[in-house]
Amino acid sequence: MKHPENDAQYQGLTVNKGINQPPIINPYSKKRSQRKTYSVEEFVQGILAGNNVILSQALTLIESLRPDHQNMAHEIIERCLPYTGQSVRWGITGVPGAGKSTSIEAFGMELIKQGKKLAVLAIDPSSERSKGSILGDKTRMEALSVEPNAFVRPSPTGGSLGGVARKTRESIVLCEAAGFDTIFVETVGVGQSETAVHSMVDFFLLIQIAGAGDELQGIKRGIMEMSDGIIINKADGNNIDRANLAAAQYRNALKLFPMPESGLRPEVICYSAQQRTGLTEVLDMVNKHIELFKAKGSFEQRRTQQAIYWMRQSIDEALRNDFYHQPEIAAMIEIKELEVLNNKKTSFSAARELLDYYYNS
Repeated sequence: MKHPENDAQYQGLTVNKGINQPPIINPYSKKRSQRKTYSVEEFVQGILAGNNVILSQALTLIESLRPDHQNMAHEIIERCLPYTGQSVRWGITGVPGAGKSTSIEAFGMELIKQGKKLAVLAIDPSSERSKGSILGDKTRMEALSVEPNAFVRPSPTGGSLGGVARKTRESIVLCEAAGFDTIFVETVGVGQSETAVHSMVDFFLLIQIAGAGDELQGIKRGIMEMSDGIIINKADGNNIDRANLAAAQYRNALKLFPMPESGLRPEVICYSAQQRTGLTEVLDMVNKHIELFKAKGSFEQRRTQQAIYWMRQSIDEALRNDFYHQPEIAAMIEIKELEVLNNKKTSFSAARELLDYYYNS
């Protein structure tokens, strides 16, 4: 660009050319490659071949809210169903800080040594405000996350009840089709809604700790009755006696509960995930219970009941989605909310009017 100030008639004025500005994009950076899109057939064949990259992308499809992704995921699941059902599914829960992630890594590495293939579906809580999740479970499972025979998949709850990801059950199906013979489902914490986890696993394991206060606070009837086994973590160092005392309290409490339908009362075992002590006893407990479940027929019975439960859950979800995704209903909801806020209608009458419109439209 020429500057008129540099003309000879303007003596004493000079404008320098300046420095060329560097490009905004780094010229040395490689162009980011686009993720390959797969067909349903390629997804199915990749999953059956044990390709973890394709499995991960299939799980992302399952978690997606886009209708085209949901339709594709449904077709993939249907194609993979004949290759499922051969795994042992663990549900692992416990209060925050009980050492769930450390325990999962300890149990997982021990199972891999025994020749197992492990998939971990770690459920991470979603923020009610931002709707985001940290998804940091892999950072707490350093050895397991790089193990070739392990697959760790953190998923957000997405606001679903009980800290269970919205599509966790479908994720289990795909992991089984990919050849994983052991599935861990880690939940957020203890609560009445842990029923959702219990309804998709073969063995429900409750992790507790001792020395953190009154152990009786951890004895909640609902979660205790659902548990197939209770383990007391951090039974090491000066905490061994307190762990044994807590275990005795849990055993006494279990005697007051009615006998489970399986006919097997939950065992209580002390162990240390950090020190890797007592792991063999815990794994033996799970294996013994699974074998007895199968011998008594309760294993297949539980899975049949779970299938019926999830059929009903699928119906509920489909009806709820259909209701809220209708434009007329969305517009009516805003009006009814204002009427409720202004005390012109009760919550129940507003809900009844919305449902009546939905059913009659």
